[in-house]
Amino acid sequence: MRKLIIALGTVALMSGAALAASADGVVKEFNKETKVITLEDGKSYTVPADVAIPAEIVAGAKVSITLDQDDATKVTAVTLSPM
Repeated sequence: MRKLIIALGTVALMSGAALAASADGVVKEFNKETKVITLEDGKSYTVPADVAIPAEIVAGAKVSITLDQDDATKVTAVTLSPM
């Protein structure tokens, strides 16, 4: 019984980490100079110079921002999502 509880707890913790690895939303503002994407929910993400940003990123575009699992503030990819 104890092993089952430990296994379920481990799965629950791993699931939470996977959910924190991306952010989806609608772009409120995109600053090309600073490479900062601000979503309508108020969260902002600074995209590193080595990460490509689709040219179609404009206010109102739906995006998916992939974050590093070890550092949830580091953006690893930006993709457009279908509306």
